[in-house]
Amino acid sequence: MEFLDPPFMQRALIAALLVGVIAPAVGVYLVQRRQALMGDGIGHIAMTGVGLGFLLSTSPVWMASAVAVAGAVVMELIRWYGRTRGDIALAMLFYGGMAGGVLLINLSDTGSNANLTSYLFGSLATVAPEDITAISLLAAFVLLVTVGLRRQLFAVSQDEEFARVTGLPVRLLNLLVAVTAAVTVTVAMRVVGLLLVSALMVVPVAAAQQITRSFKVTFVLAVVIGVGVTLSGTITSYYQEVPPGATIVLLAIGVFVVLTLLAGPLARRRARRGEAANAEGCTLEVPAARPSPDDVRV
Repeated sequence: MEFLDPPFMQRALIAALLVGVIAPAVGVYLVQRRQALMGDGIGHIAMTGVGLGFLLSTSPVWMASAVAVAGAVVMELIRWYGRTRGDIALAMLFYGGMAGGVLLINLSDTGSNANLTSYLFGSLATVAPEDITAISLLAAFVLLVTVGLRRQLFAVSQDEEFARVTGLPVRLLNLLVAVTAAVTVTVAMRVVGLLLVSALMVVPVAAAQQITRSFKVTFVLAVVIGVGVTLSGTITSYYQEVPPGATIVLLAIGVFVVLTLLAGPLARRRARRGEAANAEGCTLEVPAARPSPDDVRV
């Protein structure tokens, strides 16, 4: 396997693996909350952090993480209190973040169009050893939240009012989802790019939904799809010399199309099995008043 020989490719594959796991893991909650484009907005804001990293000669990944987290908190505050003007405030935040990042990168001594392109669309050669350390630590945080608090996050994403009645800290959990999404964006920007990271958070989840019926199975299948397309896209970009971000997203869309085509036959097969079970006198289980993550489709 020739592609494993170059050190930069080894780093790129490690980053791709981590991104493939955590992007759908966060995206499944965003899709459930109907905030599929949240990652795109955070990506615009994170661009200012990248520019600050270049300007201050610090790690762009860590600086982008700090700025993206701050932006995600502001986004949640706007969602809570913005009312009718919230969409205008969010638009200014997104566009200002992108414009600020472009300006800061051009003002820095190390900034260039090549650097800007690598952060916008991803680049294999720019994943440095220190980036792997930062990406690994941030990915561990994302997994700790999305897996460790999956029941609480599911409850809030499914029905905020019910979650509030049961005593869950709804606003804190919503804020945690936003912060986790921000961290995911900065982790993925080296592989997929800031402009395309939202697609990797949403498309694998949408693809998994075509053939699954429970939250748990959707979560697992979305992660499997995410890992598959990120690794395949990274290897393809190495051999074909094409941008990894675009390749990964197109592969994810291809998987979505295939699973959508398979959804019809699978649904008809399930229907026939249900009719056969009813004909044999089998009874269907009645779900509880409030569903759990294991038996509800996202």
